[in-house]
Amino acid sequence: MLQAGIVGLPNVGKSTLFNALTRSRKAEAANYPFCTIDPNVGAVEVPDPRLAPLAKIAKTSVIIPAAMEFVDIAGLVAGASKGEGLGNKFLAHIREVQAVVHVVRCFEDPDVVHTMGGVDPLRDIETISTELLLSDLDSAQSQLDKARTKAKGHDKDAAGQVALLEKVVAHLGAGRPANLLEVKEDEIARLQHAGLLSAKPVLFACNVAESDIADPGKNPHVQRVRQFVADHHGAGICVICARIEEELGDLAPAEAADYLRELGVADSGVSQLIRAAYSLLGLASYFTAGEKEVRAWTFRKGMTAPQCAGVIHTDFEKGFIKAEVVSYDDLLAAGSYAAAREAGKYRLEGRDYLFQDGDVALFKFNN
Repeated sequence: MLQAGIVGLPNVGKSTLFNALTRSRKAEAANYPFCTIDPNVGAVEVPDPRLAPLAKIAKTSVIIPAAMEFVDIAGLVAGASKGEGLGNKFLAHIREVQAVVHVVRCFEDPDVVHTMGGVDPLRDIETISTELLLSDLDSAQSQLDKARTKAKGHDKDAAGQVALLEKVVAHLGAGRPANLLEVKEDEIARLQHAGLLSAKPVLFACNVAESDIADPGKNPHVQRVRQFVADHHGAGICVICARIEEELGDLAPAEAADYLRELGVADSGVSQLIRAAYSLLGLASYFTAGEKEVRAWTFRKGMTAPQCAGVIHTDFEKGFIKAEVVSYDDLLAAGSYAAAREAGKYRLEGRDYLFQDGDVALFKFNN
């Protein structure tokens, strides 16, 4: 299962957010730095409002949503790339995840210690970004030196790696993260193989006070982060109140919805964050829907019909014949499978069909 790592400076709300995401108390959340040392891992359901209407059409009460994992990683401090704080241990944990949720403190509270003084989200972002860049620069330079040695032996693959790593080193040296490096199609796999921390997709989570969640746009810290992300990172951004979200995790769904309405909020910030992280990982969902169950299946965007069939079982991929597909929107508009078929909304798709988010599928295959 693909993972998104929750990172940030100490005391910005990472562990509180993790507890809210996983509806658990697995992560210790305390008012002192490094209360998290070993990473906590939790699987979370991906909220999807399409599942309930599908279950109604399929006449089933069993709903199985998609899932992904979040990892609560210890707080980072300036100098981590040189071993400060938890240093290399922290960086190693980031290396193991596929995407990064960077929690940024955007609330004022004199009772919550900030390790770098007053609240300044841009300084905090730069602190972590710099440490990732410095770690990447050391790694890329080391890889470049080794590749140059191999290239001297007329290793063509090593020569290609040298060309890419020279660009990477220059790019990182200019203070730009690897995820903003323009690469050719044939260099994408090489860049992934380099294992650079700043090449991972990033979602910035602005952690605000309860008083800000109804209209976070008025929070000046959030405004600064939005502008910074747009100008410098090409990343995603969402706004959450980790403390409120953790409290919601202790409530029944109906009670949580009532509480959110009282706060002037239509949807949970955690739900929005999960969906954003899911998309950040390049993931989407297709559905199977019958009397037994309605289920969301996770696939990588760009996967073909046989590959998506293989998500259910490898035999489905090996014996794939065709997929009977209708889009969620078309099925919902028709109101039933029969009506969707009569309206000509069902399609038979072959091996080259690229699945789309929201496809409702039935696979035909040889045993």
